[in-house]
Amino acid sequence: MKQLSSVASRILFAGAFVLAALAIWEKLANLTGRTLVFLSGYAPSRLLEWAAIALLFVIAIQLREIKQVTRAP
Repeated sequence: MKQLSSVASRILFAGAFVLAALAIWEKLANLTGRTLVFLSGYAPSRLLEWAAIALLFVIAIQLREIKQVTRAP
């Protein structure tokens, strides 16, 4: 279980940074009057919201792991 939560945490962390980078890229494209074709349905703010949600789950997983380590004898 510990291995699974560690992998999930790393995947969510990487995914959050990818979403944040896409949000910045999309915003810069919007400033020049263009858009990313595969993201045309999502505003940059919505992508940042998804990134923040993913990071919230990463924080929760990390806190749970820290709690388990400190309670172990």
